[in-house]
Amino acid sequence: MDMTEHASQLATRAATGVAALEARDITKSLPLGRERIEILRGISLRVAHGEFLAIMGPSGSGKSTLLGIIAGLDNPTTGQVWIDGVDITRMGEARLAAIRNTKIGMVYQAFNLIPTLTAQENVEVPLYVGTHAGSPAARARDLLRLVGLEHRLGNRPTQLSGGEQQRVAVARALATNPAIVIMDEPTGNLDQKNSENVLQMIRDLRGATGTTFIIATHDPNVAAAAQRAIRIVDGLIATDAA
Repeated sequence: MDMTEHASQLATRAATGVAALEARDITKSLPLGRERIEILRGISLRVAHGEFLAIMGPSGSGKSTLLGIIAGLDNPTTGQVWIDGVDITRMGEARLAAIRNTKIGMVYQAFNLIPTLTAQENVEVPLYVGTHAGSPAARARDLLRLVGLEHRLGNRPTQLSGGEQQRVAVARALATNPAIVIMDEPTGNLDQKNSENVLQMIRDLRGATGTTFIIATHDPNVAAAAQRAIRIVDGLIATDAA
């Protein structure tokens, strides 16, 4: 699939009026002895296709817990989550794995690239799970070109800078044409210059593909670059500003 077709598919999704992400009254509590610790206390959130959302909050606010629930890696105690119109709440693991592969792209702070594979091979990996149109190799090359790494196709992660590894991780997250790309502290391990480069890359990718980005961050520069930023305090949305 070329980038024009990719953008066209995302535009079609947006035109349906179905949200990229919808979370309704999400709570999460965990047992601690005879007590229960309330981590999320009723989060409701709607993210449109093509939106760039930053999720802010101090350590312990529930930001990472919310991210895990949105990504389908954890279940809420109560409430529901829809990704691209599909209710993933308490879905069976086999079906949930398929949804994660097709509708959710993840970029971790530590990048999580496979060290023995080249940049191109790392991007191809998600395309060998499930059924995806076109050639994995061609799709990987297109995406690496889009993130400015066409000259690094054959390099392994140890031969790449931190900023370049981040770009490979983003290209891999985009490989399956997901409804949303979730990034956890994408600038956390990068210096200021590389952080600015990552933010510019996200803006460029949104412009080129219309992809929805949801980013958890402590970095005020990331929040300032986003279309919209929410701040979570004590398990609740304290502010939601465009």
